[in-house]
Amino acid sequence: MPALFVPALALGAIGVLLYHVVAYFTSPLKDIPGPFWAKITDLWRFIDHYHATQPITQRRLHDELGPAVRIGPNAVSLSDPSLLKTVYSTRGHFLKSDFYTVNDAVQDGHVIQNVFGTRSNAFHGKYMRPIQKLYTMTSILTMESLIDRTIVSLCEQLENRFMSGKNAGKTCDIADWIGFYAWDVVGEITFSQPFGFLKSGNDVKSMIHTAESVMHYFGVVGQMPVLDKFLGKNPYSPIKLPTFANAAGFCAQRLMERLSNPDLEKGQGQKDFLGRFLEAKQQYPDVVGDNEVIGYLLLNMLAGADTTAITQKAIIYFVLRNPQVYQKLRAELDAASLTFPTAYDDARKLPYLEAVIQEALRIHPPVGNVLERVVPQSGLTLPDGRTIAPGTIVGMNQWVVTRNKELFGEDVDIFRPERWLCGENEAEEEYSIRIKKMKEYDFSFGGGNRICTGRFLATAELFKVTSTLFSKYDMELEDPSQEWTVHLWWFVFVDNIKVKLSPRAEKAK
Repeated sequence: MPALFVPALALGAIGVLLYHVVAYFTSPLKDIPGPFWAKITDLWRFIDHYHATQPITQRRLHDELGPAVRIGPNAVSLSDPSLLKTVYSTRGHFLKSDFYTVNDAVQDGHVIQNVFGTRSNAFHGKYMRPIQKLYTMTSILTMESLIDRTIVSLCEQLENRFMSGKNAGKTCDIADWIGFYAWDVVGEITFSQPFGFLKSGNDVKSMIHTAESVMHYFGVVGQMPVLDKFLGKNPYSPIKLPTFANAAGFCAQRLMERLSNPDLEKGQGQKDFLGRFLEAKQQYPDVVGDNEVIGYLLLNMLAGADTTAITQKAIIYFVLRNPQVYQKLRAELDAASLTFPTAYDDARKLPYLEAVIQEALRIHPPVGNVLERVVPQSGLTLPDGRTIAPGTIVGMNQWVVTRNKELFGEDVDIFRPERWLCGENEAEEEYSIRIKKMKEYDFSFGGGNRICTGRFLATAELFKVTSTLFSKYDMELEDPSQEWTVHLWWFVFVDNIKVKLSPRAEKAK
C-alpha cells in the first residue's frame, strides 16, 4: 500500500493542475485582465487581504488594467461608477455572495443569519419589514436624548481626564475616546445602558478589540468562505478564532435579562431598540422570534459602532491636519450659536459642516473590501460591450470608487471639503450638475436594496459629535508630523490620533 501512495499523490496533483489549466483557458472571464495567479486561485486575494493591502492593490490594478479587473477565478472588481445602480440596484437582482456566510453566527448549535449577511432577498425583506421604520431619521431623532446623554458623558470624561487640574494639557488619544463613545451610544440606544467604556476609560472585556478582530477574520476568510466551516464554525477546531458567536451570545444574554426584567429599559421616556424589537415580536409573531431579535441586536452592535467611529475619527484627524479647514469650520459653528449638545436639526443646516463630513466619508470610507454581488441569469454588460457571465462574483470597493478623478477631480487624495460646495467662479447650473453626479455615485453607505440600515443614525451622530467637539474645545495634534495608524481590514480601522485639548477661551464661563 505505501508503494502506491506516492504515485497516487502525484496523479492527484496532476489532476488538480489539469483542472486549473482547463478552467483557465475555458473561463468565460478569460478576456478580463488581472494578475495571473488571481485567474488560477482565490488564494491570491486571500493573501492580499491577509496582508491588508487589498485597497491599494485594487486601485493600482484598475489604474493599470481598466474598469474591470479579475481578482479571482470567478471574481471581478469593477470601478466604473455608472455600474453602481446596476450592481447595487434597489430591486436586488444581484444577490450577495457566499462571502457573507462568514457573518452568520452560531448560537446553541443554530446558525443565525442576520439582515446584513443574508444572501436571500426574501429573508431580508421579510425580517426587515417589522423593524424598517425604526431606522428612519424621524425614528432616530426620537432617541436623540439618549445620544445626547452619551455625548455629555464623553465631554465630561475628556474635561476631567485631559483639561482639568493636574490633568490640564495631558495628551489625549482621541481615537480611543471616540471608539469608547461610539460603543457606549450603541449600548445606550439599544439596551438603555452604556457598555461602560467612557466611565472606565478602557476597552471593557476587550469587546472593541474582539469586534475589530472579528472584522479582520471576516474580511480575510471571506475570500475563501469554505474555510470558515473548518475554522470559525468548527466546534472541534483546536484554534479558537474570533467569530460572531461571542457577540451573538452577548445579545442573547441581554435579551434574556430584559424578558425577565422589563424595567431594565430606562430611556428617559424613550424606548430603546431592544424594547422596540420586542414590540415587533408581539406585532409580527409569525416572523419575529427570539432568534430574530438576537439577529437585530447583533446588527446594531456590529454595524452601529465601528463604522461611525471610523468616520468620526477621520473627520477629526483630517480637520486637524488642515488648519484652513479647521478655522472655516469653527467660524461656521460659532456663527450658528449652537446648544450643548448640538441638536441635529441645527447642525444639518450648516453647509461647511456637511461638506467636511461628506469629504471624510469620501477620503476614508469605512469599508475597505469589494462589496460582493453575484451576476444574475441576465448577465452583466459593461459599458465597453464586454459581458460578465451569470454566476460571476462582481463588486466595487469604496476605496476605489471614491478616488474616481472624473467624478471628484484630479486631487482625489487630498482632503478638500470645498469640492462639495459651489466654487467662487463656478456657475450655479454647473455646480448643480457636478454635485448631483457626486451624490448620485456616493457609495459611502453602500447602495441599492442592501444599503446600510444605520445610515441615518450614523449621520445624526456625525453631525452632532463633530459640531459639539469643535465648537466646545480647542483641539490640536500633539505632533502634526505624526500620522495615524490605519488597518486596511474589512472595516478600515484607525488608531493613534494624539491631541491636546482645552476649553475654548472665548467660551469659558
